[in-house]
Amino acid sequence: MIVSILRLFAIFCIAYVVGKLVSKIKLPAILGWLITGIVFGPYLIEIVSLQITDTVWYKIFIKVFECFAGVMIGREIVFKKIAKSGKKIIGITIVQALGTFIFVSLVFAITFAIAKLPLYLAFVFGGIALATAPAPALSIVNEYHTDGPVTKTLIPLAAIDDVIGVIVFFTTISIIGAVKGGQSVSALSTVGMIVLPFVIGIGLGALTGFVIRKIKNVILCFTVLMTGLACCIGIGIVIDYFVFGSFMLNYLLIGMSFASATANLIDECKLEKMMKIYAPILNLSLIIVIVNLGMPLDYRLIAGAGVFTVVYILSRAIGKVGCAYLGGKITKSDSRVTKWLGFTLLPHSGVSLIFTGIAVNTLTAIDPTLATAVSGTIVAATIINEIIAVILAKIAFNKAGEIKPIKKVSEVSEQEADQPQVANEME
Repeated sequence: MIVSILRLFAIFCIAYVVGKLVSKIKLPAILGWLITGIVFGPYLIEIVSLQITDTVWYKIFIKVFECFAGVMIGREIVFKKIAKSGKKIIGITIVQALGTFIFVSLVFAITFAIAKLPLYLAFVFGGIALATAPAPALSIVNEYHTDGPVTKTLIPLAAIDDVIGVIVFFTTISIIGAVKGGQSVSALSTVGMIVLPFVIGIGLGALTGFVIRKIKNVILCFTVLMTGLACCIGIGIVIDYFVFGSFMLNYLLIGMSFASATANLIDECKLEKMMKIYAPILNLSLIIVIVNLGMPLDYRLIAGAGVFTVVYILSRAIGKVGCAYLGGKITKSDSRVTKWLGFTLLPHSGVSLIFTGIAVNTLTAIDPTLATAVSGTIVAATIINEIIAVILAKIAFNKAGEIKPIKKVSEVSEQEADQPQVANEME
């Protein structure tokens, strides 16, 4: 175990360096983290093997940092800030999520009708396609300090989108499993996976917020915050172990709902001071989560990528971008949101791979060849899509004018030198 931990530490250090090198050529650092995960993961150099990623301690380790990363979403969901745009955000989320599901399902229904494959398989691809991985886009937000209507829409949308994705996918796979005689997911389990992260996060977040309100010392406030997060993670792991028997809860949502509940109960100035202390933890969390997203991606599947992979990538991209545009038009959102939000929703790994694993288990009981077709298509598509999507997400933020140019040291010095002269002129 000690050797495995040292290997992981080495990979995360390499990912950090590769991310810095990638950012030098004006690409998002996340691209370097993702490639590091693929290269050093179980399918290439194998510094981290499948035996390690399948261990309980590794899964708990990743869930901890997923929860920490979720704080980034929650700290921005302050109801006073989003009160005016809340309805628009919900409207756009519903249109783009359900629209993507319908569009991808329709495209695959036509494809499978031509290929003479079962049409119900089209809905499996549609259910997987609507999933969005918030961590990649949010890491770009964190790296470039983006700010504007697209960023403000994306952050709360990421949380709502995950909920809709879980509802649609599990409903779809349960119906297919029940009708075709495969393994179906119970309605109670589905509701639990959706509701429990919010119950845990909001409950402990509210309690933490009330305690922090009575404390003046910022360091002590931060300690209380981290204690609350630790309790959230502990309760989540206990429920996963004893109720679900595996890691089914979304820890990103737990961290998000915890941070949101806390942020809505405390002073904004106090929150900002705590988040400054929290920044290194957030940066580390994003690196770990993204590297982990890259590890299960088998690069060898790219060589076997066929028509289904191309159809999946294109139909999902058209669905996300087109339906986000439609949602923006319907809700009369800012033109920048309408044009560019869809491109920030293209990153896909993480949630999609979880959905794929569940779909494969269900389809194996019906027809193993269909299960192989789904897993091969999605994993190959995820590798290709993820690299392209990260670059497109950065371009979208830039086109929306939300990535501010970094001033050179010389420019800053000149501005500082001019300030006394301006002051003298005013006098």
